[in-house]
Amino acid sequence: MAVKILWYLTTPDGPYPWEPEGRWKTDFEHLKQLAVASDRLGYYGSLLGSSPNESLAVCAALIDATQRLRFLVAQHPGELSPAVLAKWALTFDQFSNGRLLFNVVNGNDAGLAILGVHYPHDERYDFSLEYWRAFQNFYAGDTSGYDGKYVKLAPRSPAAASHPLGGWHPPKQKPGIPLWGAGTSGPGVAHSVQLLDVYLSFANTPPKLGEKFRKVAAEAAKIGRELTFGTRLQIIVRETEEEAWAHAEKLLQRTSLQTARTAIERQLPPGETLDSFHSDDPQIQRNVETIRAGRLPKARDLEIYPNVWLGPSLFGFNILGPAAGTYLVGSAEQVAERIREYEAQGTSAFILSGFPLIDEAHRVADLLFPLLDLDHGFDVPSLRAETPAPQRANAVERA
Repeated sequence: MAVKILWYLTTPDGPYPWEPEGRWKTDFEHLKQLAVASDRLGYYGSLLGSSPNESLAVCAALIDATQRLRFLVAQHPGELSPAVLAKWALTFDQFSNGRLLFNVVNGNDAGLAILGVHYPHDERYDFSLEYWRAFQNFYAGDTSGYDGKYVKLAPRSPAAASHPLGGWHPPKQKPGIPLWGAGTSGPGVAHSVQLLDVYLSFANTPPKLGEKFRKVAAEAAKIGRELTFGTRLQIIVRETEEEAWAHAEKLLQRTSLQTARTAIERQLPPGETLDSFHSDDPQIQRNVETIRAGRLPKARDLEIYPNVWLGPSLFGFNILGPAAGTYLVGSAEQVAERIREYEAQGTSAFILSGFPLIDEAHRVADLLFPLLDLDHGFDVPSLRAETPAPQRANAVERA
């Protein structure tokens, strides 16, 4: 089984952007250079996650700058009418030759309320299922409308659908736009196995992540569906193990004690404080006690499995356990071995990032790609041999 490697496409960037002094002031030209780099280096796609910018607008603006890169766009149900989103997707796919993917995000109560979606937690999944079914129907060319509990769309008349000014583009991707997403609660898993093509999870150790994926696969099998699985990881890959861990230590020492304390407080159970918290895991407890004493742990103190590290990142400093900020750290051979271990546990897609984003995208492609069996739909070594390396971003300033 080959793997897909995606890179992160976002505005916050810099050598350690989770701290103000390590963050650059970036602009659209920087985003474009990052997209061009990811495209020419041979990544399968890029994830456009949360940022100050509207992801649909960003990826549309990058169509002409890229040739093969797919755009995995985070989308909440209810932000747009499913019919509007379908027309947007048909247009994007027509102009990009079918390079759109959607990351189905169901969000939280407060965030969705801002967007005008006010369903309770479990009911959100029922609404989401109808929303994406309606979207899929419209994208596929169904003109009969949609009559659900939450989503009601009138039919399109055959005359309007065939008129040069009223018709829509035909679907470029068949059977439809691939849907990626996550969901860990009972209703979240039930929603995922009915809807998704690629089930995503934050990283854990390979055995624990594999166990989670097997449980989800078993639920999908009950309704006759098969999913593929992906995960999200930060990465530090270097020519040697020593270089990789030296860089991890450097990032850790540039992280403030306050950042670490705040990160722990976000992860604590309700009613707990940093001073009252106790973990039954001796490694976690030692690291918490080190931070209580006013010091940061050493980098290797945060390694929870060979090459799996709970270091600081823009996406969290998950000292109490693996989550959005989990890293792979090591030599190219070690990281490739760990990816193959994840692959053996069912993971076939990896959404990676490292900072600065363009520099680390080059390192991963140069060091890691030759060691992996890639499922990108094109010959990555030939592509990289034929295209010049893009210039690094030169229009960034210190914040």
